[in-house]
Amino acid sequence: MRSASNQQGVVIAILALVLIISPVIILLIGNAALTIQYFAGSLVSRTQELRREKGKSDRLLFQMLPPTVVKQLKQQKQVPAEDFESVTIYFSDIVGFTDLSSNSTPMEIVNMLNTLYRLFDSRIQKYDVYKVETIGDAYMVVSGLPQRNGSKHVGEIATMSLDLLSGIRCYTIPHRQGERLEIRIGVNTGPCVAGVVGTTMPRYCLFGDTINTASRMESTGEAMKIQVSQNTKDALDDLGGYITELRGSMEVKGKGMMNTYWLTGKEEELPPPVDQVESIFTLCSFIEPEFLQIINEMDDTPFSML
Repeated sequence: MRSASNQQGVVIAILALVLIISPVIILLIGNAALTIQYFAGSLVSRTQELRREKGKSDRLLFQMLPPTVVKQLKQQKQVPAEDFESVTIYFSDIVGFTDLSSNSTPMEIVNMLNTLYRLFDSRIQKYDVYKVETIGDAYMVVSGLPQRNGSKHVGEIATMSLDLLSGIRCYTIPHRQGERLEIRIGVNTGPCVAGVVGTTMPRYCLFGDTINTASRMESTGEAMKIQVSQNTKDALDDLGGYITELRGSMEVKGKGMMNTYWLTGKEEELPPPVDQVESIFTLCSFIEPEFLQIINEMDDTPFSML
C-alpha cells in the first residue's frame, strides 16, 4: 500500500515537473525556430547579394576580355591562340597629339582623351566589333574576332569608321574652346592570330602582318580621312555599297610601294546635317561606359558576409 502510494507520488512529481518544464522547452524551441528562420532569411539575402556582386564582377571582366576567353579562364583552362582567316583592323590617332601634349597639362590631356574615348566607346556599341585597346591617343578596334562574322567584318569597320569620323567633326578640345580635334584613320583586312598574353593582368592581343599594315595605313594617312589598303578596298567592292577613291601608289615603311584608297562614304547615304551630328555627339559624350557603371554600382552597394 505504501509502495503504491510512493509510486503515485513519484508519478505526480514527474507530471508536475513536466508541466513546469514544458513551457520552457516550448519557448526554447520557438526561439530556436525563430533564430533558424532569421538566419535562413539572412542567408538567402546574402546569397542573392553575393550573386549580384558576382554578376557585376563578371560583367566587369567581360569588359576587359572577350566573353569566350573569360569563360575559359574561369574554368582554369589554358586559352590557346586562335588563327583567323579574315578580319578587319581599325587604327586611329590624334593629329598633332605630341604638340598638343607639350602645350597642355597632363590632367587636361587625360580629360580630353577620356571625353573622346567615351564618345568612341558609345558609338562602336552599334556595330559587331571588338575594342582591342587604347594606347595614348591610339584607338584600335577589330571586327571578325573573337566571334567570326563571315564577310561582314569589313562593312562593320567601314561604317563604324565613317560614323566616328562624322562624330569627331564637331568635337572641340575641352581646354581649348573653339579648337577642333582631328584624327587619322587607317583600315586593313587580312588574317591574324589572337590570344591571351600574360598571367598578371592578361591581355587579349592580336598578331600578324595585317595589324602592322593597318597601323601603317593610319600613320601615313591624312587628317580627317580614312585610308584603306588594297585588301580592304577589294573586300568593300565585293560587299558593295561603299565609295572609295584611289589615293595612289605610295611608299609604306616595311611594305614597299602600295596602292591605297580613301573611304569617303556609303552609296545612297547623305551625311547627317551638322546640327544633327552635334546632337548625337552631345548625347553620346555623356553616356557612361558600362565598366564605370559597374564599378559605381559596386561602390554604392557594400557587401558584408555573415
